[in-house]
Amino acid sequence: MSSLTAAKGKLHINRENAFGYLLLIPSIIIFAVFTFWPFIYTIYLSFFEWNMISPTKEFVGLKNYTEVLSDPRTYRILGNTFLYIVLLLIINCVIPYIFAFVIDLVLRKYKNFYKGALFLPAFISLVVGSILFTWILNPVSGPVAILFNWFGLEIPNWTKAEGWIIVVLSLITSWKVFGYNFILLYASINGISREIIEAARMDNVSLVRIFFQIILPMSSATGIYVFIITIVQSLQYVFTPVKVISQGGPDYASSNLIYHAYHEAFVVYRTGHSAAISIITMALFLLLLFLEFRYVERGVYYEN
Repeated sequence: MSSLTAAKGKLHINRENAFGYLLLIPSIIIFAVFTFWPFIYTIYLSFFEWNMISPTKEFVGLKNYTEVLSDPRTYRILGNTFLYIVLLLIINCVIPYIFAFVIDLVLRKYKNFYKGALFLPAFISLVVGSILFTWILNPVSGPVAILFNWFGLEIPNWTKAEGWIIVVLSLITSWKVFGYNFILLYASINGISREIIEAARMDNVSLVRIFFQIILPMSSATGIYVFIITIVQSLQYVFTPVKVISQGGPDYASSNLIYHAYHEAFVVYRTGHSAAISIITMALFLLLLFLEFRYVERGVYYEN
């Protein structure tokens, strides 16, 4: 009798599992069509030379990879990409952490105003923001240039200056995504037990020590998520201001790997090169994720 009951229970569990897998089928189909298949097709295209117009593709093996890796522009663009990552990690990960800490634990008034003001740009299109900042930072007739002229100063023509272009494009991207990261970190910090923080304050622990020894470890689960998405943003979100403002110029000084892959495919019609660059970019991103999980994830604090 007990074996019959166990068999019925196992059958019930199997039916529930089967129903659960059945509910996953639409998501699996969407994932396969829009993510898995394009990735496999990109790998396939990376071994061919094709201009998206010719009805035939010429198999070239690893030629596209060797040409990409032997091109000096690739390493310049790779350096640009890592510079975008570093700048956006500072602006969109480190600074929002500090802002969230200050607004939650230091400021006493107008917290909702600051949260709303910082999050508001997240609702605005990055294309609109890029156009808006192009006007604001116009070195001749923009509001900032006019303001600087009152003090006898000039702003550089940043769209043509190799040192400035990446910094400005990073700031434009940060204007869009800063508020989202800030809200995530604020919610995480706000969820930390107030008793722990108040006990530290009663013992005259400085705010700096509270931040580094209490806030940072106890909100590290959210912090590592923001860290990862900031790397993704530096690869993906920067594409929009680069496309709208600089088109990768001057002389590839503002291009990153994502935009360069787009440029190779849809501007110069070297689809094989574009596919090879995309696969290399994916490999680098997976390497960064591996390093993050290997050396950073172990220090993350998860409640319960």
